[in-house]
Amino acid sequence: MRLVCLHRIPNFRTFQKDCRYTRSMALSASNNTGKKLIRVDISSDTVCPWCFVGKRNLDKAIALSNDKYDFEIRWHPFFLNPSAPKEGIDKIEYYRNKFGSQAEQIHSRMTQVFKGLGLEYNMSGLTGSTLDSHRLIYFAGLQGLDRQHNLVEELCLGYFTQEKYIGDREFLVESAKKVAVEGALEFLDDPNNGLNEVCFSNQ
Repeated sequence: MRLVCLHRIPNFRTFQKDCRYTRSMALSASNNTGKKLIRVDISSDTVCPWCFVGKRNLDKAIALSNDKYDFEIRWHPFFLNPSAPKEGIDKIEYYRNKFGSQAEQIHSRMTQVFKGLGLEYNMSGLTGSTLDSHRLIYFAGLQGLDRQHNLVEELCLGYFTQEKYIGDREFLVESAKKVAVEGALEFLDDPNNGLNEVCFSNQ
């Protein structure tokens, strides 16, 4: 395997620029389709708006390049705030406490960026621990990387545009059902499921 010249892939530089909290690695290998295989490993948090913007731009790059390349996307956990409360706190209040006078400027900027994606950025609702969302993303990956990738989309759409709380069990399970991930409720009910894999991956 070798590093691919990713600058040749449309929109990939935009993806790299947007993923400010995302670590990515891409490799190529031959496969049975005759096209080069691009493997991308992404470490990201589900409450990072720039990571979601980067994902959307990566999806555009894939759509423009899938006649030449096959893509294998794998998501790994990253915790922006490992001590975030599981019960959740008001999102606007949290941003104001963390960023102070810059909070409004950040909100305005993200609203503009999301509008460019055809989405409405919504700061209402709760934020908090992302542990269960990462456990679920890991579990989805066991059922297929496409399902994992689609689950990340559903979780981010809910959190950033629909006032959903990323730690809400009902929201997590419903998102899993939308992308055909089976057994999500049973998996999440045991707090030890996926815990070692998620915590170890984040070290």
